[in-house]
Amino acid sequence: MNRFFVGAVALMLAAASQVSRADDAVEHGRYLSVAADCAACHTSPKGGKPYAGGYAISSPLGQIWASNITPSKRHGIGEYSEADFAKAVREGVRKDGAHLYPAMPYTAYAKLTDEDVHALYVYFMQDVKPVDEAAQQTDLPFPFSVRASMAGWNLLFLDKQTFKPDPSKDAQWNRGAYLVEGLEHCSSCHSPRGLMMQEVGSKALAGGSLGDWYAPNITSDKISGIGGWSDTELAQYLKTGRVVGKAQAGGGMAEAVTNSLSKLHDDDIAAIVAYLRTVPAVSDTGVERAAFDWGDASKSPGEQPVRGTGASSSSGEVLYSGLCASCHGARGEGSHDGYYPSLVHNTTVGMASPQNLVAAIVNGVDREVGDQHVLMPHFSEGSYVQPLTDEEVASVASYVRTNFGPGDQVTAAQVTLMRAGGDKPLIAKLGQLWLPAVIVVVLALIALVLLVRRARRSKQQKGKV
Repeated sequence: MNRFFVGAVALMLAAASQVSRADDAVEHGRYLSVAADCAACHTSPKGGKPYAGGYAISSPLGQIWASNITPSKRHGIGEYSEADFAKAVREGVRKDGAHLYPAMPYTAYAKLTDEDVHALYVYFMQDVKPVDEAAQQTDLPFPFSVRASMAGWNLLFLDKQTFKPDPSKDAQWNRGAYLVEGLEHCSSCHSPRGLMMQEVGSKALAGGSLGDWYAPNITSDKISGIGGWSDTELAQYLKTGRVVGKAQAGGGMAEAVTNSLSKLHDDDIAAIVAYLRTVPAVSDTGVERAAFDWGDASKSPGEQPVRGTGASSSSGEVLYSGLCASCHGARGEGSHDGYYPSLVHNTTVGMASPQNLVAAIVNGVDREVGDQHVLMPHFSEGSYVQPLTDEEVASVASYVRTNFGPGDQVTAAQVTLMRAGGDKPLIAKLGQLWLPAVIVVVLALIALVLLVRRARRSKQQKGKV
């Protein structure tokens, strides 16, 4: 009897231990999904169900739609084994063998450990609710629609090596490296891209264009990067998306703060900061002053030190006075509590390129941290405020740049280009020529065949004569 009782207790304890381990894996996986920012892409911003897809990722090659990654067996990943899941996450290959596009940052997730991939799998399969709804399918133009081509791309550019701690560094640095290079996939946005849209390793984290927005240089350079920021400022920015006298997060960074960074443990934020401090400095050509170092709120517009011609147009002044000054102040000083940011000592205004300033005007800013929701309305069609033409956006942006920033002028052509998704990389431009090139080659081959036939007929006729 005693043996039976002891055995039953042992079985109960073992079962409880297994349940505890499973619960731990789910919670660990949940946290990893936050750190990897999965929800930001795989949940539609228009009231979509968690992880059911429906978010369009703008790329130079076209819109790439995030898939349903709930455990739905019909429309999601419910039929995936753990090996299938790992291959999709770390190699960009679906269960059906089709290749994912690297807009899904599997090139960074390749660094995830087996333990973390397992925890993610347990979380998605056991805790995420299945949604039996099909997500919109990606339909890129030819030749980019040929997913099999990604197999060659992966051979060239995918490093399948999982993260290995550097024994010469401390635990905090290694944790920061794992987060920055792996889970948070910072280089996916903040690194420039090469001819084949691969990340340029020699300029890792030195800044990259995202079409409408620009992910700035976050190397340790004191002028071009974040070397002029204190540890406290960097941690505050990552957790809240704003630092008075430095920057305000918008676009993709606002999404990352809202969905991921603001929810990380403080020690993980500190680890990210520690690692970023050691990223080799990369200087941006022609940049001699930090982006946050422009402007003086004690001076009125027109008295600000400017560079170049810098004459603000009357239409820009009128637009700023009517649409912007009520929040940002007549002198660009912002509100006393910092909720409405100052435009002086503001990286968006002071960057070498006006890209992010134009993007903020055209797209607005939407960021939510805790119970604070920061919302700047956009000035495009469909806004509840006055929509602006490209000329008007250029005019008010020029006024802001002249009086609170580097002093250059923004053109309507720049705004038009930004609204269209930014300057296309060479591969996208070449891609547009593929179909005409194929048609030309086919026509040339047909013409060659006809010429050969005609020549043969002519030869045969001569032979008969």
